[in-house]
Amino acid sequence: MQRQLPERFRPKLHDGCAVAGICLIRLEHIRPRFLPAILGVSSENAAHRVAVLWDEDGQTREGVFISRRDTNSHLNHFLGGRVFPGEHHQASFSVVELGSEIKLSMKSEDSVTAVEIEGETASTLPPSSIFKCLHEASSFFETGSLGYSVTSDSNRLDGLKLETKDWRVEPLLIERAYSSYFSDKNKFPKDSIEFDHALIMRNVSHRWHSAEDLYV
Repeated sequence: MQRQLPERFRPKLHDGCAVAGICLIRLEHIRPRFLPAILGVSSENAAHRVAVLWDEDGQTREGVFISRRDTNSHLNHFLGGRVFPGEHHQASFSVVELGSEIKLSMKSEDSVTAVEIEGETASTLPPSSIFKCLHEASSFFETGSLGYSVTSDSNRLDGLKLETKDWRVEPLLIERAYSSYFSDKNKFPKDSIEFDHALIMRNVSHRWHSAEDLYV
């Protein structure tokens, strides 16, 4: 995993393992805080990320490194990295929700990234997970609210911080999971990576805050 990170970062380990994933985000009523919700926009988004640690001002900090962002919103694609942090690639999404079941597929317009997920909500994590319980997994990811994402400037990362008023997650039992990124044997040789678990958050009120750029 270290090979996939800028030198400034190192993987944040859990039970001796690096932890990476895809954050699939449906944003609703997104707008500047001074505008009413009715004027907000909605979008489907994906962020490929790795839990990381780095040293800054004599302290160890933690968050996530985001190697790629994709969106179905032309607005996010155009304004990301210009008006607000986070450069996005254009992509198409298909999302079907039937009760507790979810099916999602995403394919980027540049054909670089594809994701497919099928699953349903559950009560516990898979017994094979490196996390002993839901609380342990939830705590691990909640502290990764500060993200730094790749920009067209190879030396500069955009900073974005997530603020949630009521952090809560549920396990998602996965029947099918495919990622072109994590299936790339040039990045991750055979047996070096495996699926661990999925979590789902619903109806969480939140805000996004710009963070200072990070240079690598």
